[in-house]
Amino acid sequence: MRRIDAIAITIGVFIAGGAPYFLLKGAGIDSLSAGIWSQLLLVGGLLGWLASYLFRVVSKDMTYNQQLKDYEDAVLQKRLEELTPEELEKLQAEIEQEKKGKPGS
Repeated sequence: MRRIDAIAITIGVFIAGGAPYFLLKGAGIDSLSAGIWSQLLLVGGLLGWLASYLFRVVSKDMTYNQQLKDYEDAVLQKRLEELTPEELEKLQAEIEQEKKGKPGS
């Protein structure tokens, strides 16, 4: 993330916290109640974002995890392509032997 992106996000959160206050105050709600409700909305939004982030972390649905999986798949595919036909046949025979040797397969 670039520095300008971090600054823009900070300004966006600041505006997102202040806009409801002025909207509620403009709607005729007193300053104290408008402040409480605007803080409640801001904290609720923050907790919602945090919950979605934690869900993505736990379910491993993050950009890093996807990039790592794609890299591992590409490396395995490249190694598979580099095998000679004899090595490929030997590998397939070993896989078949392991499948037959496992109980419940």
